[in-house]
Amino acid sequence: MPDDNFEQALIDLGYDSGPLDDYVPTANISGIIDLDIDSKNIADLTGIEDFLSLQTLNCETNLLSVIDVSKNTALTQLFCGGNLLSNIDISILLDLQIFWCQDNQMTNIDVTNNTQLISLVCGNNLLTNLDVSKNKSLNVLSFEDNQISAINVSNNTTLNHLNCKNNLLSSLDVTNNTMLTYFDCSYNQINVLDLSKNNLLISISLKNNALSELDVSQNKQLTEMDCSNNMLCKLNMKNGNNNNLVFCDFSNNPDLNCVVVDNPSGNHAIWSPSTFSNYVSSQSNCSGFVNVDTLNNVVGSSYTLPSLTYGNYFTAPDGSGMQLFPGDLITSSQTIYIFNETACNSNESSFTVLIQDGDYYIPRYFTPNNDGNHDFWQVLDATNTINHISIYNRYGKLIKDMLPNTVGWNGTFNGKPLESNDYWYVITFNSGETLNGHFTLKR
Repeated sequence: MPDDNFEQALIDLGYDSGPLDDYVPTANISGIIDLDIDSKNIADLTGIEDFLSLQTLNCETNLLSVIDVSKNTALTQLFCGGNLLSNIDISILLDLQIFWCQDNQMTNIDVTNNTQLISLVCGNNLLTNLDVSKNKSLNVLSFEDNQISAINVSNNTTLNHLNCKNNLLSSLDVTNNTMLTYFDCSYNQINVLDLSKNNLLISISLKNNALSELDVSQNKQLTEMDCSNNMLCKLNMKNGNNNNLVFCDFSNNPDLNCVVVDNPSGNHAIWSPSTFSNYVSSQSNCSGFVNVDTLNNVVGSSYTLPSLTYGNYFTAPDGSGMQLFPGDLITSSQTIYIFNETACNSNESSFTVLIQDGDYYIPRYFTPNNDGNHDFWQVLDATNTINHISIYNRYGKLIKDMLPNTVGWNGTFNGKPLESNDYWYVITFNSGETLNGHFTLKR
């Protein structure tokens, strides 16, 4: 036993009586089951091969560059973190259940023979790959602060703790890891992550990745979540457990303009950023946070498109069709769409340009079927001479009073759709004169 610090540690534990003579009787150590020699400045572990009954070895935080455990086949727990190891052969340790080798200089770890492993901690090394496909009993896997670009954990169905922080991962599939409760994959390059099968998750840290969407609506046990510093466009946190979320950070996602939550009007003061207020109950509500200009319907012999602050003109919905520009002269009747979009969401308004020689336009029919075509009966007044419009049914009952150049009538009375039929209007002008007529509601 050439290392005096190793021998002194054994003396301190009562396994040798001294003096330091590079010798410890084999009879004193062959039956030892548990050996803790943490932080003893040991550089050479020669002699460990005689600990034939050893089941637990803790030699962490020493100066070891080599460890030979080929004779310690009874080992079930090996803790050798915080040394100078570049490699260690544990292939003979078939009963090994816990292996911690973090904070070393390892470029490779082979655990394919160690099928009984339940805990593998190998963070802060120089690893570029890690094969855990044979370790189907793993509960804990921690390989943070390495250089691993890909890993397959699909066979590790019993995992409940996964830490892959600060690696080079661009993708990670955890859909088979349904027992996960703790998950940290922060500081990687992941752009897509499916957590829909991880219903037991309590804590997740996904910060500093490239995620564009995140849905935790199925993670109903979640109490801690950090998804800051990503590229999120969509964040769905509506899982019925928001009140129990004690830590939540989605800051520094510059394109995220709304978040789906359980209760949009609830108290989210402890979440970060604390100034964020655009909470909604559905993703479909997010378009409302994108500014878009609105213009009134127009009737006249021609129309020149004005300048816009938010959005661009198009001849069809959703930014399709032909793009129009401020200053363009409109000489034919049409619906014009104003479409605005951010990196994440979009919003749109529309208005009708009716080209005619008269001063006002009165539709002869409309079809309120919510299909986007003729859903409203609208009277357009080019000269602002109309005071108001009254609509009556065939029995003379007043159904609707409205103003010109507004959204119009949607074919309902007291919130209920009216049947297809003819309806009568009385248009009252500013002069006091009236104009009577009728139109048809078609469903």
